[in-house]
Amino acid sequence: MNAQQPLPLIGVTMGDGAGIGPEVIVPAVLDAATLGRCRPVVIGDAARLREAARILGADCEVVSVPTPAAAESAPGRINVVDLGLLPADLPWGALSAEAGDAAYEYVRRAAELALAGEIDGICTAPLNKEALHAAGHVYPGHTELLAHFTGVEEVSMMLSTEKVKVIHVTTHIGLIDAVNRIEPGLVERTVRRGHEAMVRAGVAAPVIGVCGINPHAGENGLFGYGEEEEKIVPALETVRRDGIDARGPLPADTAFFLASRGDYDLIVAMYHDQGHGPVKVLGIEAGVNLTVGLPVIRTSVDHGTAFDIAGTGKAEAGSMIEALRQAAEMSTAR
Repeated sequence: MNAQQPLPLIGVTMGDGAGIGPEVIVPAVLDAATLGRCRPVVIGDAARLREAARILGADCEVVSVPTPAAAESAPGRINVVDLGLLPADLPWGALSAEAGDAAYEYVRRAAELALAGEIDGICTAPLNKEALHAAGHVYPGHTELLAHFTGVEEVSMMLSTEKVKVIHVTTHIGLIDAVNRIEPGLVERTVRRGHEAMVRAGVAAPVIGVCGINPHAGENGLFGYGEEEEKIVPALETVRRDGIDARGPLPADTAFFLASRGDYDLIVAMYHDQGHGPVKVLGIEAGVNLTVGLPVIRTSVDHGTAFDIAGTGKAEAGSMIEALRQAAEMSTAR
């Protein structure tokens, strides 16, 4: 990074205040390595962050700021755009429509700030989908929320760990619906988004492995009804003509092993569990969720609200620190 270039401003949404979001944010934004990469500004509730800091025994000052530009980066200081939405007696680890509504508002505010150019990227702590729905906001999760707030019709979810990265053609829909939704155009756009994200992350010529839908990628029609030939092969032929090194369709049961040993820079999964299962086995502790295709950078932890340990100080901040690192790097690259 150019020594004269200011560190990127990253808006950190607090997620569901009844979950572990506040407890992973506090150590992550106080981390010396984080402060060397970016200027984190939390969009959430200052009182809840102070309570999380108390639980953790963190020696810090939580400071409310009117805008991200007003944030001062200093050791032991947590800057927060304080929306003040949570009741003081909100219990930890319990489903709450109030917490779900607040999580929605944190994301909405972060999207506004990003589109206005007031922050360079967004890093999200986990929200709870049931709490979100209980508050009347019927979205599958962060990915769809941010697409809505930024006016984007189609985005892709990418999971990133040290060993493997995977982008999904479909995510939060049932398996039968996923197979029906997959078609050559969607596969092609997903591969292109993944290729662009990898190039942006510094991989000049990424090798992309594309999973099939059926066991053994159909094994020449032995399994399934020709979905690979109909839905995937035409997309791969199109992107290859443009110089994208996309290989497949591959049997999903071996693709992730090959990627973990370095054969592929990115795996394209056809549906949610095809991609999420292997990634979480290989590296959930430091996994990061990226939304690819938005007009702003967005990364997230690759874990949930963990209501069972919320408020106990047991949550690990490693995934949040890694999410902030990747948000900072990709925002700088912009």
